[in-house]
Order: sequence, then structure tokens, then C-alpha cells
Amino acid sequence: MIASVRGKVLSTGHEGIVIEIGGVGLLVAVPAGLKDRLHPGEPIFLHTHLVVRQDILALYGFETAESKEYFNLLLSVDGIGPKLALGILSVMTPDAIRRAVFNEQPDVFTRVPGVGKKTSQKILLYLQDRVGKMDGLEGVAAISDSETELLEALTSLGYSVVEAQAALQAIPREAPKDIETRLRLALQYFSR
Repeated sequence: MIASVRGKVLSTGHEGIVIEIGGVGLLVAVPAGLKDRLHPGEPIFLHTHLVVRQDILALYGFETAESKEYFNLLLSVDGIGPKLALGILSVMTPDAIRRAVFNEQPDVFTRVPGVGKKTSQKILLYLQDRVGKMDGLEGVAAISDSETELLEALTSLGYSVVEAQAALQAIPREAPKDIETRLRLALQYFSR
């Protein structure tokens, strides 16, 4: 098992990133947000998970051990393969997953392309007893309808779910709660 890799980013592409390690280039599939931040020549360290199948060897990489742990948890859900698990972690952070499970919000998972209502219910049921303690999440509100509306507005403007979530996270906590102001602030994120 390849537990981690350290090297230099050679390139980024649709299928993942290529990391040079001792003269060998390894193709590693990573969450979309990480892939978008990387540039050739950058040093990188990733926690990895190797998937071995009859027809393929695929390496999946994550910035944190927690993300890798959630990847493994998602793989354990019936009907979720490595690509879909990676897709979920491309859209949602481990904290967002924990929050959705804690607040029993299966619809949050349906924002991920390829996850329907049945699969989101399976994820929620499987993770309920497995995501660890909910310390610090008791006072955290569930994902609000206004955030859902903002995500839908941004994705309808052509931004990906990952880009839309990054813009929402960039909105200051003290910002007014009305949709128009928050949408304007989210759009300002893209103009930086």
C-alpha cells in the first residue's frame, strides 16, 4: 500500500496531477479544489489511497489524513466507488460532511454530481455512527435555505459547485444575511 507521496508537481490535468518522485511521474487523482490550487514545480505531500482492481491501479491523494479517512468511509457505502467518493470530497469538506450527518440533511449530498436521493440517504445512514464525535458542531447551524439558494444561483451562472462553495466560504460571517448582498459578495470573490 502506498500511504503517502512527497515530490514535485509536474503537471495538472483532467484526470489528476502528476507528481515526480525520484524520476518517476505518478498520476494521482485529487479533489478538484486542491488540483485547481496547484502549479507545476510546487513541492507537495499527499496522504494516499491505492485502489487495486483487475484492470487498473489508481492512486488517490489528499492534503489531510482526515480527508483520506473520509474517502475510505465513503468507499464503504454501498454503491459508492472511488470516483464518486473523490467527487464528494471535491464538493464537501470533512466538516461539511460531518455537519450534514449531524443535522440529518441528506439533501446536502445531492449537490454532488452523481449522487441522487437514495445514495444520499445511504451515505447519511452509513456515516451516522462512524463520523466520530460531533464536538463543536452542536451549535453549528445546518446548511440554510439561503446558502442552498446562493449555490443554485452561482451554479446557474456557470460556476462549478466547487467554485460556488469556495465563494460562499469567502463571504465574511458578519455580512448581511439577505440573498442579494451575499450573492454580490460571492461574485466579488470571482473578480479577485
